[in-house]
Amino acid sequence: MMTMATNDDNDDKHIDDGDDGSDDDQILEFNQMGLDSRLLRAIDGQGWHTPTLIQEKAIPLALEGNDILAKARTGTGKTAAFALPILNGLLAIKDRLSGGGGGGIAVDDDNDVNGRQIRALVLCPTKELSHQITEHFKQLTTYCSREITVMDIGSGRVEDLRAIMTAETPDIVVGTPSRVLKHIEAKHLPNLKDQLKYLVIDESDLMFSFGYEQDLTKVLNESLPKIGCQSFLTSATLSTDVKTLKKLCLHNPVVLKLEEPELPQSDRLIQYHIECDEEDKFVLITSLFKLGLIRGKTIIFVRSVDRCFKLKLFLEQFGIRSCLLNSELPVTSRCHVVQQFNSGVYDIIIASDEKCCADAAQRKKTTTRANKKPSRKTRKQDEEYGVSRGIDFKYVSNVINFDFPTTVESYTHRVGRVARGQDSETGTVLSLINTQEKPYFDLVRSTFNDSGGANFKPYQFKMEELEAFKYRTKDALRAVTTIAIREARLKEIKREMLASQTLKSYFDANPKDHKVLKHDRALHTVKQKMHLRDVPDYIVPPTLRSMVRSKPKSNRALEEEASLSYTPKRKRKPKHVRNKEMMKDNDPLKTFRLKSIKSKKKLKNRRK
Repeated sequence: MMTMATNDDNDDKHIDDGDDGSDDDQILEFNQMGLDSRLLRAIDGQGWHTPTLIQEKAIPLALEGNDILAKARTGTGKTAAFALPILNGLLAIKDRLSGGGGGGIAVDDDNDVNGRQIRALVLCPTKELSHQITEHFKQLTTYCSREITVMDIGSGRVEDLRAIMTAETPDIVVGTPSRVLKHIEAKHLPNLKDQLKYLVIDESDLMFSFGYEQDLTKVLNESLPKIGCQSFLTSATLSTDVKTLKKLCLHNPVVLKLEEPELPQSDRLIQYHIECDEEDKFVLITSLFKLGLIRGKTIIFVRSVDRCFKLKLFLEQFGIRSCLLNSELPVTSRCHVVQQFNSGVYDIIIASDEKCCADAAQRKKTTTRANKKPSRKTRKQDEEYGVSRGIDFKYVSNVINFDFPTTVESYTHRVGRVARGQDSETGTVLSLINTQEKPYFDLVRSTFNDSGGANFKPYQFKMEELEAFKYRTKDALRAVTTIAIREARLKEIKREMLASQTLKSYFDANPKDHKVLKHDRALHTVKQKMHLRDVPDYIVPPTLRSMVRSKPKSNRALEEEASLSYTPKRKRKPKHVRNKEMMKDNDPLKTFRLKSIKSKKKLKNRRK
């Protein structure tokens, strides 16, 4: 159920469930909300049949001009809940400016003939989420792209966007608080106090924990209007940071609380866990994939970038393809990886989740320490990176916690990657837990069991039947050394440098550097062992032989595999043939001298 309530402030609106005059049993459709026809066509193109609960309640209230504070878990459609009212309001302004709206309404946009002003600002904590929100707006403006333009300023250099911002001013700007502040200081976003009509702070509970407290406060106090701007705050939790932001930018808001469990229902989410040693984690994940026990698109969460590369190199030994997502990759590469995963190029994505493996207080301490005295050992990582919150991974069937998170919130956001939306299928979560991670798992299980949440089931797996996989795992882990991980990271950096648009002009001016970087080879490579890719019948556990059957390969597949793995033996040539080849390869002058010496020796022998 849904309850609309407020906090302790007396100025907030008190609206109980059902006070809006609608019947709870009847769902308010999109065409009954008073949205523009161009937006309704875009909604039909997205395949949205019925609005989600937060969309059904928030959109009508937002169209009335109310400030909204929406609390809902991940995957409930919060982006469309604020995007549709903003686009509907901007289209109304455009129609009035063009004379199509009529009605004699006074408009304060006479200084802009084309009506091109920055009227909406969306702030979010990560660059990936900034790119995703921009794409979401573009999908909803499919039939009104000429009237409304959207720009993502969360990534890229500030100087590079100067020409674009001056040539065509966008109607909607999306970015992180630090990036928006840089553009404001560069005077790329002028007159926001006079022009801004809509403000959105998405995932507001992460803003302060990601280190945006000073930047966000400066933007809100110095560059945005105090009145006359409709504001939206969306969050998964109503923490103290959200309440602080509420006082800064909301006026008489309506607080929407979705009274539903933080995790999907047990009929849509199955949660398993296996308690094992650290080495057994690699044994289990190999056997699960090679035996076909995990099917569908899968996200594997690890705690660090090194673990990310180690697991990828390890799975490659067994012929399991995967892609990487970590904070060291540029934002364009990260968005490209997510796009490839969503389009089906890869079925497995390994994501390093450093920030969500620690609580907010620990992240703040780490950020302040890094600002004071940077360490030589720490590699440069993107502070505006986050993977467990905000990014819309499509059609995810499984989430594997290879490294278990340390907080309940982190576990909730990871699990939120599956069973998203109303039309999604059942999702599965598997957590591999060692002895050090056992207290964190007990905390998560007690939290959700006490609140009547999801049921945690132990995954019935006999480790004694995986002895053959243990030998193979040890063989593969020996090949994945620290040097191999370092070389893999360097290879990824080189690849990104060659594909970088920022360095393109430099490489054009210095082609020799581009050639050296392109042909630079790794010092150490992981040798692929072809025998690890096949799973013979004799290593399949007896309890799973009825479920797991080795598929017979076709003749063509066998021929292709044999042609790829076959290396013919080199026959040893006769001695006189090798001597002739050696004579040909040598310097002709030297060979002529050798021949003359040999001929003289023969003559001497004959005379004797």
